[in-house]
Amino acid sequence: MPNKKTQPATKKKSQQSRRADPSRAPSGPLPPYGEAIRGAIARGDVHEMRRVAAAARKWLKDTQAALAAMEKSLRDLEG
Repeated sequence: MPNKKTQPATKKKSQQSRRADPSRAPSGPLPPYGEAIRGAIARGDVHEMRRVAAAARKWLKDTQAALAAMEKSLRDLEG
C-alpha cells in the first residue's frame, strides 16, 4: 500500500484560514441580539431559550449600568 504524502499544516496558516473563512460561525457566547433570540424561539428548545433569556437580561443590566456611568461622566464633563 503506498504511503500518502501530506504536507504538515503550519499553525500560522491554519489561523489565517480560520480568520479568512466567513462561513465559520464565531466561537464563544453570542450577544443576545434579536436574531439569537428569534432563533432560539424558532428552534423551540426550552433550555436554550432560558439560557438566551438569562444572557439577554444580564447583558441589558450590564449595558444599562455602563450607559448610566457614561451619562454621569458626560454630565460631569459638560457642566
